[in-house]
Amino acid sequence: QVQLVESGGGLVQAGGSRRLSCTASTRTFSTYGMAWFRQAPGKEREFVAAISWRTDGSTSYADSVKGRFTISRDNAKNTVYLEMNNLKPEDTAVYYCAADQYRNNRYEQIPMWDYWGQGTQVTVSS
Repeated sequence: QVQLVESGGGLVQAGGSRRLSCTASTRTFSTYGMAWFRQAPGKEREFVAAISWRTDGSTSYADSVKGRFTISRDNAKNTVYLEMNNLKPEDTAVYYCAADQYRNNRYEQIPMWDYWGQGTQVTVSS
């Protein structure tokens, strides 16, 4: 069982930046593909970004955040980050961290992810 704990959410003005963190409770963090999803009120959960467990650290992004958000990982700290820049009001949502061992494709498919964090709220004011 892997526990994921997100942090870094809060209130930010449009055009601002925020960095989310997600720390995993596993000794084999480097073998887990990691991702961020988000869910706005009244909407379905959607894919935001993912990073492979492979050493090339390949990444994938939703079109809506491409060029503004960056996902990265620090295996020594068991942590994955989501750097969010040029935030827009439509980025307001609860952001969830997800993990799945040896995941390096089909990131958008929510049922493929085995572990989820509790979520952290990001609110972007206009």
